[in-house]
Amino acid sequence: MNGLINWLENSFSPKMNKVNNNPWIVSIKDSIMQTLPFVFLGSIFSMLAILNEYFPMLPSFWIPFGWTMGKISLFVAFLIPFNLMEKKRLRKQRIVAGMSGLILFLMIISPQIEKDGVVGFGHEALGAGGMFVAIVAGLIAGFVLVMVGKFSFFKEDSVIPDFVRAWFDSMLPIGIVIVFGWVVVLMLNVDLYNMVLSVFMPLSSFMESPLGFIGMMFLICFLYSMGISTWVLTPVVQPVLLKAIAENLTLVQNGQATAETLNLVTSSTLYSAYLWIGGIGCTMPLVFMMMRARSKKISALGKACLAPSIFNINEPVIFGVVAWNPLLMIPMWLQGIILPTVIYLFTKVIHFAPIPKVQFEMWYVPFPFVTWFTTGSIFGLLLMALIFVISAAIWYPFFKAYDDQETKAENLKAEGTT
Repeated sequence: MNGLINWLENSFSPKMNKVNNNPWIVSIKDSIMQTLPFVFLGSIFSMLAILNEYFPMLPSFWIPFGWTMGKISLFVAFLIPFNLMEKKRLRKQRIVAGMSGLILFLMIISPQIEKDGVVGFGHEALGAGGMFVAIVAGLIAGFVLVMVGKFSFFKEDSVIPDFVRAWFDSMLPIGIVIVFGWVVVLMLNVDLYNMVLSVFMPLSSFMESPLGFIGMMFLICFLYSMGISTWVLTPVVQPVLLKAIAENLTLVQNGQATAETLNLVTSSTLYSAYLWIGGIGCTMPLVFMMMRARSKKISALGKACLAPSIFNINEPVIFGVVAWNPLLMIPMWLQGIILPTVIYLFTKVIHFAPIPKVQFEMWYVPFPFVTWFTTGSIFGLLLMALIFVISAAIWYPFFKAYDDQETKAENLKAEGTT
């Protein structure tokens, strides 16, 4: 075990942190995070849309949902090259880069004007369904701007005003991006949209499978137990989660939502309904145990961690006792294996509790209130309670050993000072 911990700490963890700090990865991650206000607001509108079923005279809340959550791929296509210019210290080109990414994305998906008097233009790719395409378009535009972003048609001592030079210098990268989209998509009729989706669709299908659900949750717990921010997985995981809940909402609107058709692996399931009670790794039971620990240090830390844990913020407990602690890393890994298995069994196989049909991205709302918001079911609350009990059973023997170890160390220290 010591050899494994040494390898993880000195080899694996530094490499992962290097990936996490890569400017291209950080640009994607930051761009997705910057769309969250629209995602949060969209989730509120999707919840309010429930009222339309009972009060048909109310205006449809799906319309403002479409103008928030339904347009996030547009934002991502702009933000990725914009943020990349910031990371590459090409700030003068960031607006041009963002607009180029946006144009290329629109060229790839070829949006169509909506009919029947509906204002605006529509395409399923404008929302969560097109995030992978938006990421690719943003990266292409960003690559072009990085390659030619410092090029200038003019010498440094040119008497032409800077703003005029900037106009002409920006025409080259914009032209490259536009010509690329024109030739590849519109002239050669290369279906980049479906090509990109065909690459990433297996990932979406895999995550919705039992093995994919368990594997991804284990990986998240595994990385977090080493103090590696799980935001490193945002470019891969978040688009899949948003796409999954968008598909669920479409099924709800079409009256086709069943346990068989609904996607289970969504943000609502993970952070709101059932899985991560108290934060990633389901650490709320651990915090309660820490508060009653015999070790004074652990007990004090447990009491300090209670308030954040109620709002599903568990960095204090993770970095306080779990990260790089072999006695508590193992049960955290087990949480990522056992709990998803139980949830899949009681939702997809037995149909005991409902799969969340509501988008709810506000992960900081306390359990069990958030479970009721996302499921509206007593059976949903019962499954959440079962997850809590199983999580506590996993944590307990490992925590007991850790508490005994720390208590003995404190007693020896006290004896040495007397």
